[in-house]
Amino acid sequence: MDQPVSELLRTRGLRSTAQRRAVLTALHGHAHSTAAELEHRIQSADDGSGTSGTSPRLSRQGLYNVLEDLSRAALIRCIEPAGSPARYELRVGDNHHHLVCRSCGRIKDVDCSVGRAPCLEPGDDAGFSIDEAEITWWGLCADCRPATAQRPPRH
Repeated sequence: MDQPVSELLRTRGLRSTAQRRAVLTALHGHAHSTAAELEHRIQSADDGSGTSGTSPRLSRQGLYNVLEDLSRAALIRCIEPAGSPARYELRVGDNHHHLVCRSCGRIKDVDCSVGRAPCLEPGDDAGFSIDEAEITWWGLCADCRPATAQRPPRH
């Protein structure tokens, strides 16, 4: 985050609350975090004084409200891989997709291929006004591939 968090919130029409700043700070450097991971990171935040517990009070519902506000303001992106909890990331405003490991659940960002025509336009939009396409590739990450080589594939 190049811009100070408070300023970033205000440029998107949001008040700069301690809770919103805490969520954005907790996401920084931790792409694809779940709400539970963010909650833990915020609760155990250390302000540098050597004491933890100085983070703002944020209930589970409050966290989800902040995540919704930040998503609507296009400050964060929510991705929802099938069978997994929602994940949140700061990388917004570009056209990237995700690789998801079927074994460990690891998620990696993938930039769109350049010079090739990806299938991002539906053959029939069925009257929808489309504003986003999300592509997820599933497979096994480099760490899980050797461990699963002996097992039959899951269907």
